Amino acid sequence: MNRSATTCSAKQQEKLYAKTQQAKQAAEEADRIYSQNVSVLGKMREEWLNEHVKACEFFEKQEVERINTLRNIVWTHLNHLSQQCVSSDEIYEEVRKSLEQCNIQEDIEHFVNLRRTGDKPPAPIPYENFYNNQRSGVVRSLPPPRRAAAPPPPAAGNDPLYSTVAEPGYSILRY
Repeated sequence: MNRSATTCSAKQQEKLYAKTQQAKQAAEEADRIYSQNVSVLGKMREEWLNEHVKACEFFEKQEVERINTLRNIVWTHLNHLSQQCVSSDEIYEEVRKSLEQCNIQEDIEHFVNLRRTGDKPPAPIPYENFYNNQRSGVVRSLPPPRRAAAPPPPAAGNDPLYSTVAEPGYSILRY
C-alpha cells in the first residue's frame, strides 16, 4: 500500500487500505484459531499422555501378575516333580535292598522246587500205524502225575533216571 500510494488515486488507495485491514483481520483471526488449536492440541496431548501412562501402568500390572502366576505354576510343578523323584528314589532304594538279598542259586532251587513236574521226562511217542485194522480197543490215557523231591537229573545220554518206552507202567496205551 505504501509503494502504491504515490502512483494510485485516492479511491484505489482506499480500496488498498480496506484490503489491508481485511488481510490484517484475517491474519489475526487465523492466529487466534491457530493459538486455540495449539491449546486444544496441548490439552489433547496431556490427556493422551495421561491415558498412555494409565495404559502402561495397567499393562505392567497385568504382566507382573502373569509372570508371578507363571512363576508360581512352574515352581509348584517343579516341587511336584522333585517330590516324585524323592518318592521314586525311595522305591529304587527298596528295590536295591531286595536285590542285595538276592541269591541266584537259591532262587533257581526255589523255582524248581515250586514248579517241577517230576523226575523223569516223558518217553518218546512211539509210531502207531493208523491204517492197521488191529487198532480197535486202544485207549489213550496219561499216566498220573508224580511229584518227587529229588533234584533234576543230570544231562547224560543213557541215565537210568530218564524213562523209556519199555519201562513198565509208563505206556499211554491201555489194552
